[in-house]
Amino acid sequence: MVKGSRLLGTAMIACLALVGGATTAGAAETTAYDSYVALGDSYSSGVGAGAYGDSGNCKRSANAFPQLYADEAGVGDFTFVACLGARTGDVVSQTDSLSADTDLVTVSVGGNDAGFTDVMISCTTSSDQGCINRVEEAKSYADDTLPGLLDDVYAAISANSPNAEVYVLGYPRFYEIGGSCNAGLSDTKREAINSGADKLAEVTEARASAAGFTFVDVRPNFTGHEICSADWWLNSVTWPVDESYHPNVAGQASGYLPALQSAMG
Repeated sequence: MVKGSRLLGTAMIACLALVGGATTAGAAETTAYDSYVALGDSYSSGVGAGAYGDSGNCKRSANAFPQLYADEAGVGDFTFVACLGARTGDVVSQTDSLSADTDLVTVSVGGNDAGFTDVMISCTTSSDQGCINRVEEAKSYADDTLPGLLDDVYAAISANSPNAEVYVLGYPRFYEIGGSCNAGLSDTKREAINSGADKLAEVTEARASAAGFTFVDVRPNFTGHEICSADWWLNSVTWPVDESYHPNVAGQASGYLPALQSAMG
């Protein structure tokens, strides 16, 4: 499918829906993409949003943005391989699910490589300075080591799906600063953790751009909906513990999905 024709067809369908209030049955089933593969870690698999079906330890949620997009767009060929705990090497392996027919790929990865879980444990159990120090270690890793690992992932995606449009999704900031809530962390720790999210976004955007991919920054969508805000779209410490610090149902549906759709134009 030619990308320009695909976008034109999508725009025409949208115009028909606005003018006529409905489309024909055939037009309603038309989608911008024929074959979509969702790669990545827990932020793509939807950990924290429930409804995991038979996906086992990968915790692929029916409420995750890839599934929501595939359902809404009417994608006929959708492959969902994102998985809890995935690091860059795991996502390289996930690219075996791609083919020359794949025309849409989404991916989120890098947080686990940078030591996200250890950062949160350190910040929860140590002093303010201990938290700052651990975040700075993670940021140094993101600057020095993560770029090459991301390049490997993006090269594998390009090699296995040369005709696909690729959207690389980032991570939200976790905390609203100021005020108080039951998150159990000082504002100093919250600011340090948020700075780590900003560093991941900076590095990921640079490497995605270098690969010719589109970076999807979800931080603006989550502004006002972080932990300690009036309307949380992220879990704080919760049970099961692996769902802590992950988007909830609203975070997937109102944070990640609209960010992806906006990037698609």
